[in-house]
Amino acid sequence: MEGVADLLRGRVPAVAVVAAHMEAAAPSVALGFDRCVSAGANEVIVVPYFLAPGQHSATDIPRLAAEAVARHPGVSCVLTQPLGVSTALCDVVLERVIEALARTQTPEWPGWSGARPMADY
Repeated sequence: MEGVADLLRGRVPAVAVVAAHMEAAAPSVALGFDRCVSAGANEVIVVPYFLAPGQHSATDIPRLAAEAVARHPGVSCVLTQPLGVSTALCDVVLERVIEALARTQTPEWPGWSGARPMADY
């Protein structure tokens, strides 16, 4: 996740991009939120880094974000949907399959020959 945050920082350098975690890793959502506010944010957009909706994106992250925003009067919070279904994610899956096929003894699997990410069309 930190690698994606690094890429985002490169694309939107005027915005504080902070990767945060629910559990088992640092920084926590609370600390990540604090870092955004310390960087001058008056609105924090929380992006659940999950492929599909579930308990964490539907309940846990909204609760953690609400707890964080409650500690910062005057700061608002917007929660996005999880990453979900998109051509961009399909492209990543195709890239990984193509990379894997290139390392196999049969790089041309039936049905996969000619498959390429949307950016190549």
